[in-house]
Order: sequence, then C-alpha cells, then structure tokens
Amino acid sequence: MAKVISECPSCGGALKIAVLRCSDCGMELHNDFQRGPFDSLTADQTEFLISFLRQRGKMSSLQEELGISYPTAKKKLDDLLTVLKLADNIVQVEKEKELVDMSDWFIPKDSNKASDIIKKMLIENGGRAIVHTAQGLPREIRVAPDGISFLCKELPIKPPYKYEVFDKIVDLLISQGGRAKKGNGRHKLGAPDCNETTVVGFIGYNYFHYDTGKSVPDPVFVLAAVLEWAGIASNERGELVLTTNYQEKLRAATEGR
Repeated sequence: MAKVISECPSCGGALKIAVLRCSDCGMELHNDFQRGPFDSLTADQTEFLISFLRQRGKMSSLQEELGISYPTAKKKLDDLLTVLKLADNIVQVEKEKELVDMSDWFIPKDSNKASDIIKKMLIENGGRAIVHTAQGLPREIRVAPDGISFLCKELPIKPPYKYEVFDKIVDLLISQGGRAKKGNGRHKLGAPDCNETTVVGFIGYNYFHYDTGKSVPDPVFVLAAVLEWAGIASNERGELVLTTNYQEKLRAATEGR
C-alpha cells in the first residue's frame, strides 16, 4: 500500500485527503479530511521515531539499534521535533548571546580528565552543544567567558558549574567499580538516596562542600546527559555507568605511567 504523501508531485502544493474507501464493502466517504502531523514524516523519520519509542527515549540504546553515532541521532531527533512542530523545547542559539573568544584556551594534549574532554568537545563545536537527557529532551550547554565554567538554562546557579564537577562524578564512579546511583536531590544531604555514594550527594559534599542536612541542587539530569554526549558515561535508568571505551583509556593511561 502506498504511503500518504503531503505535497503535489507536479506543483508542490499541499495535498488533501478527499476520499475514504471501505476495503470490505467499497463504500466511499467524500470530504476534506484533516491530515495528522505524522503523515508528513519521511520513511527514515518514521523508522527513527519507532526506534525512539521502542527504546523509551534512551539515546544510547537507539544509537545501537540504528547503528548511528550520537551526533547523528541528536540531529535526527532535532529534525523530527521540527517537523512535528515540537521544536519550541530546543534551546536555539540566540544572536544576542555573548560570543566567547576561545582561541587561546589550552587543553592538555591526550588528557583523559572528564573536564578536559568536555571542554575540548565544546570548543570543537563552536562553544555550544545540544545534549539529551535520559528522556530524550534536548538541553543546550555552552562555554562561559571565564574558561572554567559552562552555562545551561536548566542549571540556573551562580556562579555556574565548573567543568571540574565532571571530574568529581568520575572519581565517584571509579571508586564504586564504574557505576553509581544518581540519587534524589529533593531530599536533604545525608538521606539514603542523597548520600555520598550517590551522584547528587557526592556533588553536595565534594563540590559544594555542604554539611549533612542541607538541601542540595539536583543537576544530574543535565550533567549525566553531558557525560553521555562526551562518551564518558552511559546515562542508565537510575544510575551512571562509565563507558567501556573511557575505562580502557583510563587503564591505558595508568599502565603507561
């Protein structure tokens, strides 16, 4: 059965569905029937959407199923949201945002520090990147003018997070065999799901240097997305797991000393 097309192959005008025919009795209904938003998707976009739903929005699983890279998957998702007119949630690069001169920023060659890897990737992407949460929601991160921090609308703290927060998270994951629970920032520091063995709690103690019992921010949904974008950790359900590739880099660096 032919797929419904949305544009006239002759002049490019919008096509309308005028007739519905019953496949059993042949009865026909004539009218101008409204097309659904999914009728305009290409075969490739439809395949991507089905995979996205099948994997429950898990980008790493989607990449594996379709055999595509993270940047390709990210672009396909952004294109799909645009076609479906859902792109309002995508943070667009605004002209009025301050341009940052990164020409003299130094990143140690072959550094395996998470902070250096992420900063380098941001520089290579012109200072901005779209990462995706475990639910597939796009979030924009961009370099800050100070060269040691990054900005994200969904992480509205002052001063902004420094890249070193990613090194703190990696230290936690390494100390626990390569994985750690994300935790729950809605609870106070020291609670079972907000203690030093969780990402949220570890950040509270070792990045903010808060005392037990204090309320802490919960930035993990963005920080986990950044770590996955950088290929450092997989953003699994409820936990972060160091990728095999990143662990091999760390192991090789240690053995090479």
